[in-house]
Amino acid sequence: MYDAIVIGAGPAGLTAGIYLARGGAKTLIIEKESIGGQIASSPLVENYPGFKCISGSELVDMLYEQVISLGVDIEIGEVKSIENGEIKKVFVDDTVYETKTVIIATGVKHRKLNLENEDEFIGSGIHFCATCDGPFYKNKVVGVIGGANSAVINAIYLASLCDKVYLIYRGKDLKCEKKLKEKVSKLKNVEILLNSNIIQYLGVDKLDKIVVKDLIGKREIQVDGIFLSIGMDPETSIKLNLNKTENNYYDSVDTLTNLPGILVAGDCRNKNIRQVTTAVSDGTVAAINALNYLQN
Repeated sequence: MYDAIVIGAGPAGLTAGIYLARGGAKTLIIEKESIGGQIASSPLVENYPGFKCISGSELVDMLYEQVISLGVDIEIGEVKSIENGEIKKVFVDDTVYETKTVIIATGVKHRKLNLENEDEFIGSGIHFCATCDGPFYKNKVVGVIGGANSAVINAIYLASLCDKVYLIYRGKDLKCEKKLKEKVSKLKNVEILLNSNIIQYLGVDKLDKIVVKDLIGKREIQVDGIFLSIGMDPETSIKLNLNKTENNYYDSVDTLTNLPGILVAGDCRNKNIRQVTTAVSDGTVAAINALNYLQN
């Protein structure tokens, strides 16, 4: 049996693991897909204290090594449900783990446009991770959908590989940080299309074109691929009677939930700001709250 189980191995979950282990708790981290969460796919992180510039994968590698060095167990699997009680049961595929406390740090998942043929083209012209799949489009033409920081960072990265990058955003102005806007605006191979929406994917077996609607009308744009950077939805599907907000985020106060011994951290919980630094902060707070719970 474990003292604590952390569900999710993003920055929040890995940080929670560090603090739990240093507090003497026997800890297991369970991750559904890959270590690091969304930040692992970021080509450039320039707002994490202590690093002027670092890739998301490098940052995650450092966190992972620190967690492992402290003796935290890590397993890959999907948590389907949690049975609450003094001793909590965590159901993962065909395995049941017992623990005294749980921190849920499941993060968020990529949002889609929900257009016809979208699922068919994912992996065949439609992508979410620029650093993972961008190199396949070297010297080709791509589009990036979105106007916030992540979309602009992806556009800047892809501009270093591709002949042409369309940055397509539905708003009248980009929502990113000022420095990012200045940087992307100076790139000659990036064309920014504002007040624009993709309304159709075209292609046979693979994406070949997109139909974009703007204030003037509709037009087809030839692309080899596109990268969706339009936000995230919370990963809150675990069967457990936790309170949620209208937007399906876990409802919490200072990482504490309506169930004793069940805490939430990171992007899956209700809060105003979602950054890697706030995820790390959540992981710290949740772990300390969990340690306090274990002592009572």
